[in-house]
Amino acid sequence: MEEKNNNTPRNSGNNYQKSQNTNKKPGSGMMWIYALILIPLIVVFVTKDSTTEKEIWWTEFQELTQKDVFDEMVVYKNKNVVEAKVKSNKYGEVFGHESAKAAELGTKIVATIPSADKFSEFYKETVETGHISAKVKYDEESNSFWSIMVSIGPIILIVVVWFFIMRRMSGGVGGGMGVFSVGKSKAQLFDKDGKNKITFKEVAGLAEAKQEVEEIVSFLKNPGKYTELGGKIPKGALLVGPPGTGKTLLAKAVAGEANVPFFSLSGSDFVEMFVGVGASRVRDLFRQAKEKAPCIVFIDEIDAVGRARGKNINMNANDERESTLNQLLTEMDGFGSNSGVIILAATNRADVLDKALLRAGRFDRQIHVELPDLNERKEIFAVHLRPIKTDKTIDTEFLARQTPGFSGADIANVCNEAALIAARNGKSNVQKDDFMSAVDRIVGGLEKRSKIMTEKERHSIAYHEAGHASLSWLLEHANPLVKVTIVPRGKALGAAWYLPEERQITTREQLLDEMCATLGGRAAEDLFLGEISTGASNDLERVTKQAYAMVVYFGMSEKLPNLNYYDSTGQDWGFTKPYSEDTAKVIDGEVQSIVNEQYGRAKKILSENREKHNTLAEVLLKSEVIYSEDVERIFGKRPWVSRSEEIIDKKNTESKS
Repeated sequence: MEEKNNNTPRNSGNNYQKSQNTNKKPGSGMMWIYALILIPLIVVFVTKDSTTEKEIWWTEFQELTQKDVFDEMVVYKNKNVVEAKVKSNKYGEVFGHESAKAAELGTKIVATIPSADKFSEFYKETVETGHISAKVKYDEESNSFWSIMVSIGPIILIVVVWFFIMRRMSGGVGGGMGVFSVGKSKAQLFDKDGKNKITFKEVAGLAEAKQEVEEIVSFLKNPGKYTELGGKIPKGALLVGPPGTGKTLLAKAVAGEANVPFFSLSGSDFVEMFVGVGASRVRDLFRQAKEKAPCIVFIDEIDAVGRARGKNINMNANDERESTLNQLLTEMDGFGSNSGVIILAATNRADVLDKALLRAGRFDRQIHVELPDLNERKEIFAVHLRPIKTDKTIDTEFLARQTPGFSGADIANVCNEAALIAARNGKSNVQKDDFMSAVDRIVGGLEKRSKIMTEKERHSIAYHEAGHASLSWLLEHANPLVKVTIVPRGKALGAAWYLPEERQITTREQLLDEMCATLGGRAAEDLFLGEISTGASNDLERVTKQAYAMVVYFGMSEKLPNLNYYDSTGQDWGFTKPYSEDTAKVIDGEVQSIVNEQYGRAKKILSENREKHNTLAEVLLKSEVIYSEDVERIFGKRPWVSRSEEIIDKKNTESKS
């Protein structure tokens, strides 16, 4: 539900006019920085010796010296190297057929000498024994490229580092005032005259949430309707809900419907490495908003700056975040007037926000944007299926029932994955099987048929998954089975898909049946194979957490009835538990008792249906994937038929016909 069409991002900067131009070219005042870097490089290039060198052995150098082929020689004492320039009439003798090219390039002869003293002795003996005209010069080092770079390198490094710091402080080249603009707000201003605006018609589901924000939009459009009766415009609204449920999309729809200026930024935009910058940006944001009033300010992920004060366990951290929050609280409800400025904020961590931020007068309304229910998922599927080429087998109600607990973003991902799968298989349109494969891909992970497994491992996985399938079919309150597979997906070696009923409350019997079905895999291994494996680790984790929740949160234990040790305020009792050590032992005992009871119950039910379970496991070994109709053919029709199962049976009948 994040976007109407995944191929056309709604938050493109081309759709709106921004308050500041972020694409300015670098100013001429920065050109001298480039000059400081380029001038030394040009000097190095100009002063660099353009001649080439030919290195020879010391003995060969001695022979050439005795033949008097060199015009002059330079000895570098600190490197034990000698460079010699060949006489113009001796190039052919020294370089042979390459003499013309060497003469053109001015090639020098280079040799490594034992030492400057040894060379001096050799030169003196050569002069005494033979007539040579070469001149000799002794020097400390060669005037090479690297020597120049060593001398000017620190200067270049300082200039580069300084230039980099200035870029960072100004937010990039063309940052305007540079370091002086660091306290300015980074909010983007979306103009009311922008094209391709999102409206409430493009937001599927969220009926109650839309009704709340529509009233704010109505007030901005027609304030007299409310002020005549003495009403006041709400100062702020906080959108709270899980990730992907459409909080940001709802804010964009408010911007499109309100027809007023809309400032948008993230909570992390206030935080900076410099002390006092966050508070300065808050002041600048509200200053701009007052100039544009009436307007809307949207702060996404406000928990980045609005966390509760005084609970930072990091003693080394400064209070920059808290000072930013204090400034935000003052601006939202201080002595100053913010008439016509409405604050919208979004977060999925409302439990960590400061209480002063949540009180009436700052955020007058908390709008809960929850995961979509069945009817809302149908509407969301209808929105995201518009640009996709589908066939007649697609039914939005069936897809909505196959995706319980999916957010709007998840549904958009399902539709996109289905289209990609259909294209990968060369289909002309997207079919129901593609959507089912997309759901399996998102829930279970990528199918890994190439994973190497022994026959014993496949046998163990088949009996494990058959245990889950059997108990889910035989227990009244267990989730209805859709399909079971022993093909590895993601990190799982096998998987079973169920279609849980969407209910608002859950009874103790329903929880126990779900726990029993979850323990069916371990029970089948123990009962029919005579050994247990690590394949049940995820099942045991879920069962243990569910049992602890029954005892500690829901008060569903015999020895600790009607007690709840959960703190809904988010304080989590600090560093101490809300119960004694003796109570902790009782809790552990009750959890163990519940798990053991359901494990024994699972083994009993499987023992009574041994033959049917083993038949199901053998079918699973042979076909690798079985569906609910295969289980029904072995166990018979379930006496408890839910609405979800009626939908599945109807679709299976239609597909067969």
